[in-house]
Amino acid sequence: MTVLRRLGAFLFPLVTSLLLMLVIWWGFLEAFPQVGPRVGKTPGDVWRYLVTSPGAPQARAAILDNLQITLRDAALGFGVGMAAAMGLAALFVSFRTVEHTFMPVAMLLRSVPLVALTPIIVLVFGRGLGGVTVMAAIVVLFPALVMIMTGLRSAPRQAMELIAAYGGSRWTALRMVAVPAALPAVFAAARISVPGALIGALIGEWLGSGTGLGASLIRAIPTFRYNELWASIVIVTLVSVLLYAIVGVVENLVLARFGPDAGRD
Repeated sequence: MTVLRRLGAFLFPLVTSLLLMLVIWWGFLEAFPQVGPRVGKTPGDVWRYLVTSPGAPQARAAILDNLQITLRDAALGFGVGMAAAMGLAALFVSFRTVEHTFMPVAMLLRSVPLVALTPIIVLVFGRGLGGVTVMAAIVVLFPALVMIMTGLRSAPRQAMELIAAYGGSRWTALRMVAVPAALPAVFAAARISVPGALIGALIGEWLGSGTGLGASLIRAIPTFRYNELWASIVIVTLVSVLLYAIVGVVENLVLARFGPDAGRD
């Protein structure tokens, strides 16, 4: 029952947020009629475009084809960004000198807009999958790095000192004490990074590869394909929420078994 309560407490606010977003979407179009039905599409318009209109199968197929490319790009960016964040976090926590040397550089790079970095990334990694992956990984890396470092430093000091007293290395203490203690922070970073990876992939496709939903969204605006534009935004939003929910469900299942509060109820 504890696991079910954890899952319910996580999923209920998520469903409520989706319903609230739907209300805000509808209310916005009602409050600003100057947007007009040609540009502003209601949830009903998107439903007809994707489900009930004669051209719905073709419309869905086109969006889903582009979505597959975007999901591939986002998945690679997410994996690379999270792996780099965990590796750097372990390195920075273990060696303060390395952190003091490279963290200011990392924060400086984080402050530069991704749009400004795009020409350099494209020049180095190309306009294909490599460039888009790097852009998505950059969006994931820095927030995840800070959160995972905070989690690693939350490890019980007595346990860390006990490992050292028995002759264990700092890597042993990190593996046996700090990493388990940082699990909540790692999963929190993963939840935040999933939407971030999608955003990074969309930006990379728009500015770099010219493929996927990122490119199709931009092409839809000057050609007045607003039904496709709104439908693509809805699909990306739903996929982002779904992936966020999947990570959250896995987090609750893992923490219920291995987390700091495991077995207390």
